[in-house]
Amino acid sequence: MSHRRGEGWMDEPDWRRFITAYHQEHAGITEQLFSLADTSPYAWLAEPLRAVEGTVLDLACGSAPTRQELPDADWVGVDLSAAELAEAARQGRGPLLRAAADALPAASASVGAVCAAMCLPVVTPLPQTLGEIRRVLRPGGVLAALVPSQSGLSPSGMLGWVRVMAALRAVRQPWPNPQARDGLPALLRTAGFRVRRDERHVFTLAIDSAGAAALLADALYLPGLTTHRAQAAKRSLARWATPGWRLELPLRRVVAELPIEQQSQETT
Repeated sequence: MSHRRGEGWMDEPDWRRFITAYHQEHAGITEQLFSLADTSPYAWLAEPLRAVEGTVLDLACGSAPTRQELPDADWVGVDLSAAELAEAARQGRGPLLRAAADALPAASASVGAVCAAMCLPVVTPLPQTLGEIRRVLRPGGVLAALVPSQSGLSPSGMLGWVRVMAALRAVRQPWPNPQARDGLPALLRTAGFRVRRDERHVFTLAIDSAGAAALLADALYLPGLTTHRAQAAKRSLARWATPGWRLELPLRRVVAELPIEQQSQETT
């Protein structure tokens, strides 16, 4: 599927090239950004997975920040980016496997849970990825996903994001799967999952230094952002990044399970 390039949209091959280059250059950047939050989004995501029996497969794990949140789990991280996996290994997180989200290196009905931190809005192709999640989950297996939300901002929080996007000269984040944000519960139901929990939490990021402002500008997945525009945006954001400045970050945690009868039908 392709979109109007004037709005920053791109077809799937172009998006894959962008995302490969982006993670090569910015390995671990989402974890770095979330380290500015008042509380850990990864700890929030991991909470419903701590009691899961069996393997927890961390889908598109990046630098594997959930590994430290699930120290006692039978955890395995999967990502296609060699740079992200190298960053995860550098931090002593593992085991790790290199693979695409739509071709998971796991047997059918072999894992107890899939953890998906901030990846479902950007992985492609999404239908095949959801199909792979269904395939590898055991009967009654759990999917815990963390995604950005576009609701929950206070008026000042909304103004903060207007400032950020204006500095970047961007109207929106042109991600390939916008339906996998606030529409994720409905998307999962359509894909055959049973949604158990759908919760939103508004975190706050401490954007109180030039370094934090630059990190924010780099972390937003904007394919059309030129080097010149990025540098100008960082200078602009740095002027606002005074001690005490906080940026609201609404995130959604969706916990779903694969119904036993659904999984049984797919494997017979």
